[in-house]
Amino acid sequence: MSSLEAAVRGDEPAAIAELARAVRSRRVWRTAGVVTAATVLASWAVLAATAPLLSPYGYDEQRVTETLQPPGPRHLFGTDNLGRDILTRVLYGGRVTLLIGIGVVSTASVVGMAIGTVSGYAGRGRDEFIMRSTEVIMAFPSIVLAMAIAVALGPGVLHAALAMALVWWPTYARLARGEVLNIRRMEYVDAEVALGQRPWRILQRAIVPNILGSIIVLATVDLGSAVVTAAGLSFLGLGAVPPTPEWGAMVSEGRELPQAWWVAGFPGAAIFSAVLAFNFLGDAVRDFLDPRHRV
Repeated sequence: MSSLEAAVRGDEPAAIAELARAVRSRRVWRTAGVVTAATVLASWAVLAATAPLLSPYGYDEQRVTETLQPPGPRHLFGTDNLGRDILTRVLYGGRVTLLIGIGVVSTASVVGMAIGTVSGYAGRGRDEFIMRSTEVIMAFPSIVLAMAIAVALGPGVLHAALAMALVWWPTYARLARGEVLNIRRMEYVDAEVALGQRPWRILQRAIVPNILGSIIVLATVDLGSAVVTAAGLSFLGLGAVPPTPEWGAMVSEGRELPQAWWVAGFPGAAIFSAVLAFNFLGDAVRDFLDPRHRV
């Protein structure tokens, strides 16, 4: 009997017990998802960091006699059309893809929070100028604008990361500005002003600590999107330059080899697992920091 059926029948204790079981079940599944996500991300971090120790091959080591070998005891993930070990390249590729995603989100969140905080607290002309500038950037789809900037800068990991960071910060700026506009009306901020505190001191003590939670939530949820975008730029040839391994670039190489599914399959699975884990972890951080999403 469901909690709704129990409530209709007037059996209030049974309805409460059923609802409590449902809440516990949901919490168990949520906890299991968070633990799994954290385990996946920690595993990728360790594997990427220890790639030189784990693999007996170099990421650009070519073996012409072992081209397009399917997964087997010698090459667990098989080899590509140049005889390079796919497992080795996936491990090394994790360094590039994950670092770009984490680096872009970290940079964009700090820069965007700083700009949005100043805009929201300064107000008037400066606020208008900053917000109109962010709206110009946000008027374009982020992936399209990042592609345009990457094309102008040229291929390369740093250029791809810079292109993403340049289009990623406005979201954080708008969020920070909105939070500041709400917080600056609070009594404790008025008290700081009445005490004669300098503006930067008020921002440091009364405002920034109270907007960090929202910024952290957005940054955690955003990590999956950043990883996908980084892989997408490399897939289009605007990211990592060969022979540097990167998950998106590896998928791009494998699309021309449909008979060798493992060339694109394993790096594609790596992207899927990392993005899914980041999304689960982001939801968990949001639920923890925002009571409105708790059960």
